[in-house]
Amino acid sequence: MIEMTIDSIRVSLMNYQRVVILKEKDTERYLPIWIGAAEADAIAVKLQNVNVPRPLTHDLLQSVIEVLGASINSIIVSDLKNDTFYARILLNVDGGLMEVDSRPSDALALAVRAEVPIYAEESVLDKAGIFLDKESGKPTFGESGLDDAEGEKKAISEEEMKKMSAFQEFINTLDLDDFDKRKS
Repeated sequence: MIEMTIDSIRVSLMNYQRVVILKEKDTERYLPIWIGAAEADAIAVKLQNVNVPRPLTHDLLQSVIEVLGASINSIIVSDLKNDTFYARILLNVDGGLMEVDSRPSDALALAVRAEVPIYAEESVLDKAGIFLDKESGKPTFGESGLDDAEGEKKAISEEEMKKMSAFQEFINTLDLDDFDKRKS
């Protein structure tokens, strides 16, 4: 598992769909995950420290978890199948660890509220992680850019690349001009 941070939330210029951009903590690899407007707003509200008069759904869920005596340990973006991302919420319950299936958007909204680590499985990053071309600023797909255990570059199979074509088309519609600029 690779630790990630939330880099930003973007909007596709073509269809106004939201995408949360996760960034690998120790490298310049990014993981874009498209999410719903409500979940994007729930994440953004917390990241921007906006006070809302009543609890949002994710605030309520965090409260229920705590009232039941559990706590959120971390979240994992665990899989990517047929252009659908999967996640798990890891809960500390009675001295043990319990996993709960989740959409990544909901898991991320909880993670920012509980201020817990966000992880992604290496296999997800191999399939959907992107690097930015330093000259053009455009996202690059295909080889992950990282070495495997034998020191060779990991490559994505042609079949996996075909499955990801809709994903690549979506990423190419995003406004990435200021993507790698750091916020102050």
